[in-house]
Amino acid sequence: MRVMGIKLIPLIVASVVIYSVGALIYGVLFSTQWMALSGYTPEMLAGEQWRMALSPIMPIMIALGVGVLIKDRGITTWMAGLRLGTMVGLFFLVAARLYNFAYGNEPLGLLLMDSAHLLANGMIAGAVLGAMKAAE
Repeated sequence: MRVMGIKLIPLIVASVVIYSVGALIYGVLFSTQWMALSGYTPEMLAGEQWRMALSPIMPIMIALGVGVLIKDRGITTWMAGLRLGTMVGLFFLVAARLYNFAYGNEPLGLLLMDSAHLLANGMIAGAVLGAMKAAE
């Protein structure tokens, strides 16, 4: 089965890995730092847990977008996928994230944490989809 010409299993694998890395970064390793940088307290987030139901959408969108580019470029190796994913992560995901920093009022540490995560998302999607030959 395919979605937009991309094999479904590689899309699922890439999405799960992206989601897992995000859960590790924001839920386990740096949750205290993220909350402090974001200006949140646990009390402020009470009642907002429903938003977590939206969290699988982002990894799926990233994996699908990178997958379409991989298909269009005929990429079939993890290294070529990683290069493409790095470019997507840096020039699209991180660039879009910069808007919050440039026009908002957030600390540099939050930008760096989120940007590292977004760059990793693109790289993961590219490497997994390329390695699994998602577009063949």
